[in-house]
Amino acid sequence: MAVTLRAGNRNQAESAEAALLASIDREDLILSSWKRSGNRSQNRSQNHSENRESEVTRWLATRGDAVRVSPELLEVLGLFDHWREATGGALDASAETAVRLWQKAAAERRQPTQTEIERAVEAMQQSHWQVDRQRGAVIHLTDTPVALASLTKSYIAGHAADAALAAGATGVMLNIGGDIVVRGDLAQMVDIADPLASAENDAAMDRILVRDRAVATSGSYRRGFNLTANSSATQPEFSPIPEFSHIIDPRTARPAGHILSSTVVARDPATAGALATAFSVLGVEESRSLAASLGTKTGAKTGGVEYLLFTRDGERIASDGWSGYQTPFLRTAAYAAPPAPKLGLPAGSADKSVWNQNFELDISLELARIDDFRYRRPYVAVWVEGQDHLPVRTIAVWFGKPRYLSDLRSWYHTAQLRGNEDDLLRTVSSATRSPGRYTLKWDGKDDEGKFVKAGEYTVFIEVAREHGTYQILRQPMDFNGQPQQVTLPAGTEIGGATLDYHKR
Repeated sequence: MAVTLRAGNRNQAESAEAALLASIDREDLILSSWKRSGNRSQNRSQNHSENRESEVTRWLATRGDAVRVSPELLEVLGLFDHWREATGGALDASAETAVRLWQKAAAERRQPTQTEIERAVEAMQQSHWQVDRQRGAVIHLTDTPVALASLTKSYIAGHAADAALAAGATGVMLNIGGDIVVRGDLAQMVDIADPLASAENDAAMDRILVRDRAVATSGSYRRGFNLTANSSATQPEFSPIPEFSHIIDPRTARPAGHILSSTVVARDPATAGALATAFSVLGVEESRSLAASLGTKTGAKTGGVEYLLFTRDGERIASDGWSGYQTPFLRTAAYAAPPAPKLGLPAGSADKSVWNQNFELDISLELARIDDFRYRRPYVAVWVEGQDHLPVRTIAVWFGKPRYLSDLRSWYHTAQLRGNEDDLLRTVSSATRSPGRYTLKWDGKDDEGKFVKAGEYTVFIEVAREHGTYQILRQPMDFNGQPQQVTLPAGTEIGGATLDYHKR
């Protein structure tokens, strides 16, 4: 989760942040399908709401009774009913039934049988609840597993952003796992992650600028099921395309996957979240028709829906109004051809004094897990220095508040704030990924975009936490066109890191 707040002063900003976090905690305790008694984390405080059973979990334990529920749960169940009908069953909370089937089969290194598929479809096609809005009650009808994850993350984010504005913020950007809400006096640049990218600092697929909008991305990458003997049963890491998508079509109980990435921009966060998932399941023409029908409802809460789809075949499909959100940025069209041999070199020989453009450096790092519910990611800087100890390339800087950037004392001393403000204030909309492990790339270029000379450089990874601990790793490497790999030791802040210099 990342938050940007604009307010008249620091006290107002901190009050707005507290209100935003309290709103998330409160609605998480209502709507989370993952909070169950007997499933408590042993590493967290037993007094915290993290370990309390949610309202939806308690309601799911009932059967056949009209149970009065909170307005939030009543609204979310009504939204699922609406989108189940609007998408022809492509968005259905009972898709959890098929997800569990595929998880079990993947653990056994097999695909579900036809009989298992048919039983799952039959179970999912039932009516799972009945909503009585006048009484504020819901009857739970079946034993079919359900999960309310498809749109509730965006729903909760929208309410949290509103809470921040009510508490004194004038503008707010909230990014929870790639689902983004922008409200008030704030414009936000959003990078749309490339589903084929394997590193945090790879070029984005697109970039948009939004005001008073929600952006949600779903897709068949980063997570899924792999059934081959040499892979794990589920794959949360950056292989980026799994064997089978984690997104299941509730109509067939089989993984989708024809759409690698679907991004939706809408005024209402729950609408953006629902459609991002649905568009990953529906056919392209079905998605186009549904978006067009919503756009014709002038003045409606769901009006003005725009989208960007990226298919497994590599086709990019955008709605007619998508271009209205796009903002210019540099895109890599192709790698430059190797330079012609210099005079004096034998014909066909390469200039070994410059970086071999067929090679790149992968930097994999893991941030240490901290046993604290309100865990704040530490500030991280990754950069490269030459033999003269001068910075060559800042690869990544992750931070929250600019006033604490100086805590990255080595990077700050040698490089200061080298990127421009626009780059630092971008946020990324992408499919949800597992936290903790990250991959970065260095292509051998300096901060001006020019290839460096071949030879020895030092890679730095520096991590600092607000009012906490500090760690820095330094590793010299000779980038001479010969593959090499180095594993760096774990510490208080870095769970481990690997440097892999290899051919592209």
